[in-house]
Amino acid sequence: MKITNLSLSIKTEKLIEKNSFSFDIDQGLSLQHKAISSKYFYDDIGSKLFQKITMHTDYYPTRTETEILHSIKDKLPKLIKLDEIDIIELGPGDGTKGKIIIDGFIQNNYKVNYYPIDISKKALQLLSKNLPPNKNLFVHGIIGEYLDGLKLIKKESKNKQLVLFLGSSIGNFNTKQSQEFLTDIYKNINNNSYIFTGFDLKKNISILNKAYNDSSNLTKKFNLNLLTRINSNLKGEFKLKNFIHYGSYNPVLGAMESYLISMIKQSVYIKELNKRFEFEVFEPIHLEYSFKYSEDNISDLAKSSNFKIIKNYTDKKKYFIDSVWKKSID
Repeated sequence: MKITNLSLSIKTEKLIEKNSFSFDIDQGLSLQHKAISSKYFYDDIGSKLFQKITMHTDYYPTRTETEILHSIKDKLPKLIKLDEIDIIELGPGDGTKGKIIIDGFIQNNYKVNYYPIDISKKALQLLSKNLPPNKNLFVHGIIGEYLDGLKLIKKESKNKQLVLFLGSSIGNFNTKQSQEFLTDIYKNINNNSYIFTGFDLKKNISILNKAYNDSSNLTKKFNLNLLTRINSNLKGEFKLKNFIHYGSYNPVLGAMESYLISMIKQSVYIKELNKRFEFEVFEPIHLEYSFKYSEDNISDLAKSSNFKIIKNYTDKKKYFIDSVWKKSID
């Protein structure tokens, strides 16, 4: 696998990452309504915990989308009708889902140029182990931000593209952020190219709440790991036993919300920030939104970001949709 690194040197990158983490934690815990960005969930421990969550029986999104991908892997190549395609995957993880799509195209006699884009070199190296060599598959991993990677690929190749944004990652953005993100993708892919995006659908609230409060307490450990990370990286003095995880569906926003809630009145010192943060009893730290969609929501989002919906694929229970959109130039 060829790898292009659009990021800074590892030493510089780690310094910037630490400074960004310090700044964001300071800012977030100083807010009237305390909040920490969900992007800080995924250190090594957090990533391993999330992998366990995705395999848990209470957590439906991963297995549901995998069901969809297996059912349509031969349909996508016939829908697009080409001989060669650039498949670009944003945040590929271990590449398991992307491989299902790639295999479908190769089995339908396509030449596939696969461009996984991730900020983590380690992630791309792990992904490469899941992609056995094939004469019809060329792999070019890109270390960097999504839009920087798309711009590089657009300069390098004039092929039509299929951008994969799988999982329910789009749900971490609110409507405005989603529209801006998808519009940026539209601007940075070739004409008559496609995007294939996963949307977790609105459904019975008990199913949603169960998925984000699993019976094995993995989500609880996953969220509390943020405090462990602050303790480790910034010499914080959080006592995990003084906080609980709380996940609940907000029907007004149409989103699952995740919080850590202080169970006592307490003061927490973070040495690297040389600062003490005060918590009232039952005061929350907001961690994450996970927005859920209806088919009308998906249609509105496609229209507002200039894409045309080609096809929606769903599972038998209608829990999830993978939607194919096209950048059409009229």
